[in-house]
Amino acid sequence: MNSVSSEQVIGIGVSRDWLDIYCLPDGKRLRLPNAPDGHAQGASLARRRGALVCFEATGGQEWRLWAELDAAQIATRQLPPAQVKAFAASRGTRAKTDRIDAELIARFMVFRPEAGRSHPAGKLRVLRALTSKRGQLVEMRKRLIAQIKAHEKLATAGMFKDMDVELKALLDARISQLEERIEQAVAADETLVETARILRSIPSVGPVTSTMLIAEMPELGAISGEQAAALTGLAPIAHDSGALRGKRTIAGGRRALRHVLFQAALVAAHHNPILKAFAQRLRDAGKPHKVIITAVARKLVTIANALCRNRKIWGPQGA
Repeated sequence: MNSVSSEQVIGIGVSRDWLDIYCLPDGKRLRLPNAPDGHAQGASLARRRGALVCFEATGGQEWRLWAELDAAQIATRQLPPAQVKAFAASRGTRAKTDRIDAELIARFMVFRPEAGRSHPAGKLRVLRALTSKRGQLVEMRKRLIAQIKAHEKLATAGMFKDMDVELKALLDARISQLEERIEQAVAADETLVETARILRSIPSVGPVTSTMLIAEMPELGAISGEQAAALTGLAPIAHDSGALRGKRTIAGGRRALRHVLFQAALVAAHHNPILKAFAQRLRDAGKPHKVIITAVARKLVTIANALCRNRKIWGPQGA
């Protein structure tokens, strides 16, 4: 991998059709097509400068560019949009265009050089693509079910019933197919098989949670428990000033993974012997339900991280 000067950074605002580029330290700007020719030109520019290239996660529009840069051995970083947005707010930047985004991304990278994540290995790219698509279809099914329930209260309830049933059946089938492909992707790699075995040994962690942890958090087992909680956006953020002690909140992190961990935490709070007792202590202390589930999810990811670090399965005493 090329060495990268901390001052040589290229921020890219990625849209469906265009790559808006901002270079530090000289402020050079240009626009390239989000197509193979543009990707090649971007890689050439980064190579000449010995620059780190960074861009936000955009739901997949950056993946072709990311693969091209990685193949050219260009250092890259995918950044969480929430962190870049918070950085923009701290600078008083309210306008939003791809051109402005590119500069904000580059300046944020200089401000937070440890932020973001690097390009995943080939097998993890496939797994992440599959889990991301599954998540999208599950969200579509959730919205469809909500619409079906709303339609039931209308006078025209029967008008779309057959269509709704057909759409739900199609989504169910596609989700099942993706889950089968996810299982096959994990089974094709011995290391992933072992990691999945470790994760699934934790009561309340099933195939969906384990594969999401593997795909979205490749750092698992190589970081501290506090870092694992922060990466998932489950670390409590203080809002204190002087003698005032504000309410702790959570924010940022890997949103899709956090949502899956919340679902696992709901199960763990009732069926995992260690976490069930932990949740009950919080209930006895009068903590709200949402606070309890968040705390259980945070403990769940720190346990998963510890087990993966030690390459041990869950035992009678937990982690």
